[in-house]
Parts: sequence; structure tokens; C-alpha cells
Amino acid sequence: MYVRDPDRAGESEPLAGGGRGAGSGTATIGGMEGSGFGNLFGDPDDLQRRLGEFAEQMQGAQRLAWADNAIKLAVDLTVASINRVNIQGTTEQQAEQIRSVMAVVFPEAVTLVREAREGLQ
Repeated sequence: MYVRDPDRAGESEPLAGGGRGAGSGTATIGGMEGSGFGNLFGDPDDLQRRLGEFAEQMQGAQRLAWADNAIKLAVDLTVASINRVNIQGTTEQQAEQIRSVMAVVFPEAVTLVREAREGLQ
């Protein structure tokens, strides 16, 4: 192998050692095969198992967050519906107005809470 000297345009000189590395004279990639990153991450099966456990934990956290949001939505829906009612009349009439609103809103809130509970199981 030849190397060009930048000070001498057009002339080349042989590379010291004949262009080969200091080894046996044959370049191989044997040192690069096998463990990938020099066993940086440990046993591949152990790494895969740990990543699987981490993914399961994240799914559990997502289920819990979804359940919390669904229950909060059910409560907010119920409170907002009752607050929008223009309650008038006697105590009995007011109670009947709130009961009629709850008859519409409560089944929806129960469905949200039920789905949230099922998501946690």
C-alpha cells in the first residue's frame, strides 16, 4: 500500500509495514462478532426479560391512569349535570328534579366506573 506525501505532489511512498496492521497480516472481524456491544447490556435473554417486565409495568400504569380519568369523568359529569339544573319549587319538587337528572346521568357514570374497574383487572 502506498501513501501520498502532501509535500511531494505526484510521488508515493510505501506505507511502513507493507500496509498491513501489526497483527498476522490478515484483517478479520472476529473481535466484532458475538456480544455486539462488548457485553454492555449483559445477557440478551435477561435484557429481553427485563424489557418485558418494564413494558408490563408501563401497561399497568396506563390502565390505572385510564381508570382514574374515567372515574373523575364520571364524577365531573354528575356534578356538572346537577349544577346545570334550575331547581325551583318546594323541597319535594326540587328532590324530584334532581332525581330525574340522576336517572339520566347516573347510568352513564356507572358505565364509566364499571369500565374503569374492568380495565384494572
